[in-house]
Amino acid sequence: MRITEDGLLEGARFISSPNCDARPADACVELIVIHNISLPPGGFGGPGVVDLFLNRLDPAGHPYYADIAHLRVSAHFFIRRDGEIIQFVACAQRAWHAGVSQWRGRERCNDFSVGIELEGTDEMPFEDGQYGGLLRLIEALKARYPIVAVTGHADVAPGRKTDPGPAFDWKRIK
Repeated sequence: MRITEDGLLEGARFISSPNCDARPADACVELIVIHNISLPPGGFGGPGVVDLFLNRLDPAGHPYYADIAHLRVSAHFFIRRDGEIIQFVACAQRAWHAGVSQWRGRERCNDFSVGIELEGTDEMPFEDGQYGGLLRLIEALKARYPIVAVTGHADVAPGRKTDPGPAFDWKRIK
């Protein structure tokens, strides 16, 4: 795996999300934030996450969707249960994944991070293929950018977020 100069992962399917913008001029990608997501909650393999990141989630499609269809969010990458990696935002752009956040005293983590969503929940173990894809993606990001840390959404937004959750095995990526 390799990240190109324009921030695209070679070999990944790219689906452009409108939920991104330019990073600040002085921002450098140095943090990876790991998340989990499933739509509907606990459901895997469907179009929900893609639809959310493309602003086309049908509020009538599931009772949970009525509360989130208005959100404008994205991540750079989404790793499905089978290990497939989909990219939604070029790494050179700022994806809208961390929200109100802080890391080592710096606010606005979206400015200097790459967001990776794993298809899953806090409580359910992630699949071997997801860990394999995540490890290869982290290595590709480290080869392109001066990454200094890999952390969870819960670590940059404590009290507000819990992902990737207790089922995520940090030892598998350290």
